[in-house]
Amino acid sequence: MKRIVEFPLENGDSILVEVDEPGLTDERIGLRDEVLEKAKKTFESALEQVKPIANVIMTKVNSLNQPADEVEVKFGIKMSAELGAVIASGNGEVNYEITLKWKRES
Repeated sequence: MKRIVEFPLENGDSILVEVDEPGLTDERIGLRDEVLEKAKKTFESALEQVKPIANVIMTKVNSLNQPADEVEVKFGIKMSAELGAVIASGNGEVNYEITLKWKRES
């Protein structure tokens, strides 16, 4: 079911994100396809979950015997009212596509 989730920002503002969380049902779906819900985390703290992913990738790339001159990693994240940002299982589920790119220093 698609819902609209309000993610508070650390500065006090908020943004609305459409999330699709299959398996969840709402009896009001016949009246309204989208349900406004407040997220449990701020948008910034939800996206904070991307940092460990980037750190692990960079650590592994740097540990290669012959590291590449340039590395680019792309993955999608979807937002969840309960969990924040999670890695999406497919392109259709992506709210945001993240591209991380590193270049070896000369």
